[in-house]
Amino acid sequence: MNDSTDGMHDEGLDPNTSSMFGDDSPNEGGGGAYQVLARKYRPTTFDDMVGQEAMVRTLTNAFKTGRIAHAFMLTGVRGVGKTTTARLLARALNYVSDSVDGPSIQLDPPGRHCQAIMESRHPDILELDAASRTGVADMRELLDGVRYSPVNARYKVYIIDEVHMLSTAAFNALLKTLEEPPPHVKFIFATTEIRKVPVTVLSRCQRFNLARLTTEALAAHLGRICKHEGANVSAEGLALIARAAEGSARDALSVLDQAIVQATDAQVSEEAVRDMLGLADRTRVFDLLEAALNGEHKKALEETSAQLQEGAEAQVLIKDLLDAMAEIARAQALGEAYTFAGPAEWSQRTKAMAANMSNAQSARYWKLLLQGFEDCGRAPDPDVAAEMVVLRLAAAAALPSPEEAARMLQGGNGPQGGGPSGGNGRSAGNNGGGQAQSYQVGGGGSTQAHARSGHIVAQAVPENIAEAAPGPVLNSLNQICAALQADKEIQILYDVEHYVRPADIRYGYFTYAPAPGIPANFQMRLKAWLEDKTGVEWEVDVAPSNRESLEEIRVRQEKERIAEVSAIPRVADALKILPGAKIVKIEKIDTDPEGNVVRLDFNRRRDFSQTDED
Repeated sequence: MNDSTDGMHDEGLDPNTSSMFGDDSPNEGGGGAYQVLARKYRPTTFDDMVGQEAMVRTLTNAFKTGRIAHAFMLTGVRGVGKTTTARLLARALNYVSDSVDGPSIQLDPPGRHCQAIMESRHPDILELDAASRTGVADMRELLDGVRYSPVNARYKVYIIDEVHMLSTAAFNALLKTLEEPPPHVKFIFATTEIRKVPVTVLSRCQRFNLARLTTEALAAHLGRICKHEGANVSAEGLALIARAAEGSARDALSVLDQAIVQATDAQVSEEAVRDMLGLADRTRVFDLLEAALNGEHKKALEETSAQLQEGAEAQVLIKDLLDAMAEIARAQALGEAYTFAGPAEWSQRTKAMAANMSNAQSARYWKLLLQGFEDCGRAPDPDVAAEMVVLRLAAAAALPSPEEAARMLQGGNGPQGGGPSGGNGRSAGNNGGGQAQSYQVGGGGSTQAHARSGHIVAQAVPENIAEAAPGPVLNSLNQICAALQADKEIQILYDVEHYVRPADIRYGYFTYAPAPGIPANFQMRLKAWLEDKTGVEWEVDVAPSNRESLEEIRVRQEKERIAEVSAIPRVADALKILPGAKIVKIEKIDTDPEGNVVRLDFNRRRDFSQTDED
């Protein structure tokens, strides 16, 4: 369902009867105002609604049995038909015709009140915009009329759009009336931000979630409208419009209105629609993506620069790459069931690229592009940022995938059947009670792999990892803590210091034994930060460890120093002479190269700039 059309049946698109009131046909001679497509093809009955079967079924049964709720909550993104549905529902509640005198879902033929309701001029149907009337005084003024009976309709219906904009006081003023309204009053609320509506209001309403139209269904619907309008828009152009609308038929029809006038006599081509929307050429997006994923840095950079110079916006270009990568991931997941709303060439290239990478790789590339999209938004020069994102993608594509590393191990360059290779040997011992092992493979670089319960998780670590990595290379606990300190991630740093007993920590791999009191969401927060920081996937897991946390080390060393100082004869004598005295702080007195006294505070926060493994 959509404010503009949301999927009419083909027979509902007769241009001579597109409006039940007979005034929606476009003005051919210019003698009157032009009716935009978003209004002309707005649904006029529940039969015109596609994709909202659950809501229609619920309402149909409720009307048949007389179990009609007193309040309805309609939610969904922009353009999915919340306001139109509210008006249809108001018509259904007040439907009266020559043969029917009672609430009815069947609105054809139009009832006595239908035209006035759809034109927002019925005295018993009050439509309000909560964005402009948010205060408690406005709500009290509105509710003052609740006690009066309707003028000539069956119910007095209050339609409140964008209800989440009401203030807390206004919601509180509404609650009592909403819970026990007079029998002649119905409330219909619409919102795009359902989470901002208090649960006390939601619990008093019957809620309906209006779904988006799929890209395929929206493109087909636009094609039917073009046919009835006599417009000639290419299938590729319609697919671009449908994708740009993101499920909103109102947005799609608004863009279609603009596209139709691009070429009044000839066909509106894909290029014309793309230029109108400021999109990059989809075919060239595939060319760019293929060059980057093949590690062709020069070709990828030249194609990026060319598209930017021709008018493509940096963030839009990266978003197109994101969309293409998401389609590749969908093609991998769906297999033969995958379909694509667009030319056959797009579908074929998507499937071909999906076959040349693993699911883990497509997810990793998508994550990298998502970070790049955010970088373009805050970079001082978005075009340069977009070029760097593409180069970073090409660098990441040169890294071996986890599957390739596992095959290297199983193909003779590493352990066979999960055992260590005699030529290369083990680089780490048993870290998981016999369930996790690490091996190092010789050659130009090294590949670390972990066999965990029969499943190999391999991670590539080439010698030039610092140059090829999409972000900083964090190889130790100290480096991770230093990066946390630099990013001012104080809470995560505190948790790492106090609750992490390190097991095996290196680039892309972080295992630890949790100390008592560790937050429940620590593992998730640390993994998210590591992946955002480095641009690669990390495995963060719990494993046995006999090592201490940084805080436990600090406390132990402090106790040892206090015990050592307390054993000094003069200090011991002083402690005996002064009952209750104790050592609270120890400072080491040293001298700098010039002979000046320097005090070193043992109790200061640890300096993580060092790179040792402890």
